[in-house]
Amino acid sequence: MSNNSSYTRNFCIIAHIDHGKSTLADRFIDKAKLVTSRGPVQQQMLDNMDIERERGITIKSQAVVIPYTAADGHEYTLNLVDTPGHVDFSYEVSRAISSCEGALLLIDASQGVEAQTLANMYMAMELNLEIIPVINKIDLPSADIDACLHQIDHDLGLDPDLACKVSAKTGEGVDALFEAIVKYIPHPKGNVKAPLQALIFDSHYDAYRGVIIHFRLFEGSIAEGDSIMFYSNKAVYTVEEVGVFKLGLVRTQKLWAGDVGYFIAGIKTIRDIRVGDTVTGAINPCPEALPGFKEVKPVVFSSIYPVDSNDYEELQEAIDRLKLNDASLIYEKDSSAALGFGFRCGFLGMLHLEVVQERIEREFDLSIVFTSPSVRYIVHLRNGEVLKIDNPLEYPDPLRVEFAEEPYIQANIITPTLYVGNIISLCMEKRGVQTGMNYLDTKRVELIYEMPLAEVLFEFYDRLKSISRGYASFDYHVINYKKTDLVRLDILVNGEPVDALSQLVFRENAQVRGRQVCERLKDEIPRQQFKIAIQAAIGGNIVSRETINAFRKDVISKCYGGDISRKRKLLEKQKEGKKRMKMVGNVEIPQQAFLAVLKTTEKNNN
Repeated sequence: MSNNSSYTRNFCIIAHIDHGKSTLADRFIDKAKLVTSRGPVQQQMLDNMDIERERGITIKSQAVVIPYTAADGHEYTLNLVDTPGHVDFSYEVSRAISSCEGALLLIDASQGVEAQTLANMYMAMELNLEIIPVINKIDLPSADIDACLHQIDHDLGLDPDLACKVSAKTGEGVDALFEAIVKYIPHPKGNVKAPLQALIFDSHYDAYRGVIIHFRLFEGSIAEGDSIMFYSNKAVYTVEEVGVFKLGLVRTQKLWAGDVGYFIAGIKTIRDIRVGDTVTGAINPCPEALPGFKEVKPVVFSSIYPVDSNDYEELQEAIDRLKLNDASLIYEKDSSAALGFGFRCGFLGMLHLEVVQERIEREFDLSIVFTSPSVRYIVHLRNGEVLKIDNPLEYPDPLRVEFAEEPYIQANIITPTLYVGNIISLCMEKRGVQTGMNYLDTKRVELIYEMPLAEVLFEFYDRLKSISRGYASFDYHVINYKKTDLVRLDILVNGEPVDALSQLVFRENAQVRGRQVCERLKDEIPRQQFKIAIQAAIGGNIVSRETINAFRKDVISKCYGGDISRKRKLLEKQKEGKKRMKMVGNVEIPQQAFLAVLKTTEKNNN
């Protein structure tokens, strides 16, 4: 690595989901010949988690160093960060952006500018990044380059003359894009002689080496053997290895201001590491910490429990390690009468929750169960007290409650005009109020809605995609809290409340939600020798009920003819036995039942 930062460029690829970020990163890696022909060649080389490959999405931002010889003959070091596109992972994007000076804003030639395209552009503008618009997928028969150039000018306010036209799939136009990166993205500024000042933007755990920290150097230099200190907790460590990312970790022994890389310092205490913290020298520290990142606010809450209560320690370790790699995950200890000890966790959305669930099950080989997701409500009591509640079990007696408030979001939906009617109906069904409607051009409309966050959690995104044949795009952010009519829906199995299935719901939706849960449980709970009543209740009122019928043993099979009173006597005896069983019978609820309730998509949905 050279310590001349004028030949270094730090940039990231940002875009709406499915616009080809990871495929473009593959072409950059191909051009730099980082993968030999003998090595394993695969698509989306920077998506190294199985779950990313299966879902076809990027979840973690990944960095890679690309050497490039420009047309002027100079050797450049390009530090590329590939970022996720899904709205649930926008926090990952914000962290990646903060370690760069420029961004490639990808636009799909057939889809045009979409909701996340705008959101990511504003994020890059806030950090004063140089933005190069890139029109991707120009090889598609449906590509409309002129319309994209008009949208870049009209919707984004960027210079369409700067736009690069590429096909990440075929590699067309990638060489010209390399030249644009070298020409338009500024080189990093920083003094190699100044005290060390570096920003931690990610980290991951290695079973043999401890914590591996991903960082961007702003001032000074870092070398093996240096004594470093974390600004937030003043923990001091000695650097064992320094290097850069080239699909794997490549040791360089030293890095200078402007570089992006990793270091290993034998860090075993996971809680010492905080993403957004500043790393500085222990002997000659920098005068102040870097600004770091905005504190992330989770919007969806759910509890995680191990299926086998003996796995509690392993689950704690798994969540600790995930937290290293996913700074947006927050958690605290929790317990439930039905499921034992576990953790109450906060997530950025339902996809984030599903990804965390799959990563715990795959990477740590644990069987876990989640409770129904909930948002955070503000409850005002009659005595003037104000409570913040995300766990239904903490909801106070309704007689003590003056009123409750729930979080509202502003949803920006960009859709072809053809689907506007159906999308408006969906938003109204989800208690949305339209606050704006902008015609972006003759074919596309932007709808702006204010709606409760709780309504968006369950299947809103899936239904939006199915209604619009996949063409509508969706972005949201939490704006404020508004008054709501909130009730706690309890689920009783055989008269006993199951605390892990309790939910906080809008009163008008309570009966429908209760019916859904009861129907799901009826399908999942095995039959017993006695009838099982599954009920949904609000306080003392039962709003829905399903019954699982008993197995009926044929006690009169041995009676061939004979007196009818003999048969009646056997049936009466059976009835007495069942009554006794019902009194002492305790129903075991299988783990699948909890998971079935979690997936509360309505069966009658299109």
